[in-house]
Amino acid sequence: MLTAGLVFAALAALLHVYIFTMESFTWTSERTRARFGTSAEEAEVTKLLAFNQGFYNLFLAIVTGLGIPPVLLGDTAVGVALVLAGVGSMAAAAVVLLLSAPEKARAALLQGTFPVIAIMLVVLGLYR
Repeated sequence: MLTAGLVFAALAALLHVYIFTMESFTWTSERTRARFGTSAEEAEVTKLLAFNQGFYNLFLAIVTGLGIPPVLLGDTAVGVALVLAGVGSMAAAAVVLLLSAPEKARAALLQGTFPVIAIMLVVLGLYR
């Protein structure tokens, strides 16, 4: 279970790196604007905010990724703490998105599914 949880944590981290790339580097591109439902004008006005938000996503991915090796090397306490801090924050952000913008439910579910599965599997894996 724990290993499966780490796989889902890694998938969540990779997804958040992808989100980072879109928000911080391709925010004004047609493809990214279509994905986020913004016009060229909106994207230009919110470019700096998206750039900053992208780095939040990157940092969550980094924290999660830094937790995986310690678990695999036997330092479960440190590794699980980092993994759960990362995926827990990702899941919480998905809930905030869902509650603050119900029309973005699809994005919230996409953003939150891997982290929630990771949390459940990691916690279950601790009670093997």
